[in-house]
Amino acid sequence: MKEQQGSNRISPGVIAAVSAAVIAVTAGVAFFGSKSDKNNPPPVPIPVPNLVQPQPSENPVANEQNAQIYWLQDTGTGLKLVPQTVQVKAVGKSPNQVLEGAFQQLLAGPTEGTDSTTIPKGTKLLGVKQASDGIHVNLSEEFTSGGGSSSMMGRVGQVVYTATASDENAKVYIEVNGEPLEVLGGEGLELEQPLTRESFDKNYSL
Repeated sequence: MKEQQGSNRISPGVIAAVSAAVIAVTAGVAFFGSKSDKNNPPPVPIPVPNLVQPQPSENPVANEQNAQIYWLQDTGTGLKLVPQTVQVKAVGKSPNQVLEGAFQQLLAGPTEGTDSTTIPKGTKLLGVKQASDGIHVNLSEEFTSGGGSSSMMGRVGQVVYTATASDENAKVYIEVNGEPLEVLGGEGLELEQPLTRESFDKNYSL
């Protein structure tokens, strides 16, 4: 019986051999694992560039639009108003900017042809706007100087027709230095404002 128990014991040599084998295997796994890590480093994240969104322009581009200005033409027996189509710059479809561009070219005077103007040289546009009650045209005091009755009526007609180029039924208020113009020039041409194309054709003969 004692001999049988003694045969079941594991000798210290065997235990040492097994332990050495386990240690060797563990070391080998660690070695190859560290070597594999060195040969295959973890992927480096690729930085994503900051995409700069285009910013809307703070200064909208002005587009050229058609407008009409009116000159005077001698018929031999009198004067008549004749239109000329011009290009003006305006942002969007702003009626005030279109009117301003048109009047700036009208006050600069005709450049070619037989058309003429009776608006005195040096007349400046102080402001023009399309309001709920009509179109207000504010001119400098040079507008009231010089000329006889035909000259006075001619310049009034040029202003009225140019202001109403896009709306023939619009009402027009002519101002000088910000004040309503009631009497024009030394001839004492009275203006019943607001003016329209219809009222001008009826009350003022060219």
